[in-house]
Amino acid sequence: MPAAETPKSRLDTMRAATVTQPGKIEIRHVPIPQPGPGEVRIRLEGCGVCASNIPPWEGREWFTYPMDPGGLGHEGWGTVDALGEDVRELKVGDRVAFLATHSYAEYDVADRDSVVRIPASLNQVPFPGEPLGCAINIFRRSHVKAGDIVAIVGIGFLGALLTSLCSQAGARVIAIARKDEALETAREVGAAETVRMDDHWKVIDQVRQLTGGKMCDVVIEAVGKQWPLDLAAELTKEMGRLVVAGYHQDGLRQVNMQLWNWRGLEVTNAHEREPSVYRRGMEEAIHAVESGRLNPSPLYSHRFALDELDVALNLTRDRPAGFKKALILMEPERR
Repeated sequence: MPAAETPKSRLDTMRAATVTQPGKIEIRHVPIPQPGPGEVRIRLEGCGVCASNIPPWEGREWFTYPMDPGGLGHEGWGTVDALGEDVRELKVGDRVAFLATHSYAEYDVADRDSVVRIPASLNQVPFPGEPLGCAINIFRRSHVKAGDIVAIVGIGFLGALLTSLCSQAGARVIAIARKDEALETAREVGAAETVRMDDHWKVIDQVRQLTGGKMCDVVIEAVGKQWPLDLAAELTKEMGRLVVAGYHQDGLRQVNMQLWNWRGLEVTNAHEREPSVYRRGMEEAIHAVESGRLNPSPLYSHRFALDELDVALNLTRDRPAGFKKALILMEPERR
């Protein structure tokens, strides 16, 4: 891939991956950001690669290119290395996870209220706090309790985390996915039953048999596409809860409102936008990982350097055998 011209002074610059056009990145040397009042600067250890990056990576008419240096990266963690004015609760050297949107770079800046400390017990452990906190928040809003029958449609990184959380809460989880490998992952993290998502009516019939005709108390759709959303509604029992966890960013959706009305479905859009709720989710995720309640490490299947971001994005899009989630590490252990 082409490299941008390097400024004469490297002391005040950093490397940042820039999506210059659909399917193309360039590593640019840009000024290191400075924290403003109430902000901290983080030297990145790494950043998770999110499936929500795929539409801007592929290209849509509503995106503008080139994107900001470091843009799309929002699952970062690292070490605080500079404090803005009035920041007292954090200090230089703190290892943190945070919410910011330019983390495909060596440095990023975040509001102090969007930063959480990672305890020493998790030193050397990759910690993309945003998706882990997202899983915790979706689980909380799903109101899953012991004895519930829960179907999870889509077993990627998020679906696997939710399978683990729901099963540990005492629910009977039915995992539904297209690939046998994903279903095996679901079984490993606690799914009681698995169903291959290959035919709409066949899946409905299998779930009906598994539930004695009752269907599911809670169904979590974790794909972000039309068919899985349609399927999820069909699997939800009368007066059950349909939780939309998939990120539907690539266009309009239709819903079977007759079905939703007839069954009296409670529908929850589980995407958070309140920073304090995001932060709470990350804090709870830290406690869950520290206690062993949640173990995301086996799901980090691929690790890449910053200048390999294009490879990581293509893998996230194509999801070949063995792929679960990619991490961008500033000093990666490749595998």
